[in-house]
Amino acid sequence: MSTILVVSGTGTEIGKTVVTAAVAAAARGRRVAVLKPAQTGLAPGEPGDAAEVARLAGSHVTAVELARFPEPLAPATAARRAGLAPVRPFEVAEAAQKLATEHDLVLVEGAGGLLVRFDDEGSTLADAARLLSAPVLVVAPAGLGTLNATALTAEALRSRGLGCRGVVIGSMPAEPDLASRCNIEDLPVAAGAPLLGAVPAGAGALPGADFAAGAARWLAPELGGSWAPGRR
Repeated sequence: MSTILVVSGTGTEIGKTVVTAAVAAAARGRRVAVLKPAQTGLAPGEPGDAAEVARLAGSHVTAVELARFPEPLAPATAARRAGLAPVRPFEVAEAAQKLATEHDLVLVEGAGGLLVRFDDEGSTLADAARLLSAPVLVVAPAGLGTLNATALTAEALRSRGLGCRGVVIGSMPAEPDLASRCNIEDLPVAAGAPLLGAVPAGAGALPGADFAAGAARWLAPELGGSWAPGRR
């Protein structure tokens, strides 16, 4: 039976794509699809987040992008300014369900945080997750300030009846400061869900083969890896 997992985060530029790639790489041996509902900030022909996941994770990954808007803005704003139709949650759900008929794992990677608007009616990635009855994996930064943002994201999930699969640190410094070290213990409390991994800073710059080889070390067994708190 196919699994659909939504990957969101506490903000933008915190490592969602790299974490999505790590989950896809750790699922080697399974048919994996990554779905990017709305790609912003790129011109036609430039490789987007879904293509980057496939580059890092390996040839077993199918990359799908539903819509692309050129300006680096929230999807609703970027679509409006470009004069293009926005992405609707039902379109995301339909695309994910179709991919699930041909793949063992479908990863739906959001843009920005959980409640970033897809359209001017206020639809969000959370609405797509609800239509899919899919759990959400939350990507969070390592350092100071992450606990509040993680707690707010988890509260938003709970208020919508959505499950939080867990939290993954999107970019763990090689030499973590005091806050980053303490957050290993505090993030699960803030989220009310387990910490399921920590992807090292700079991992996205690795060659695909090296990234794929390392992915299992960065993720907990629940995501197909061997990582445990305290292990890097």
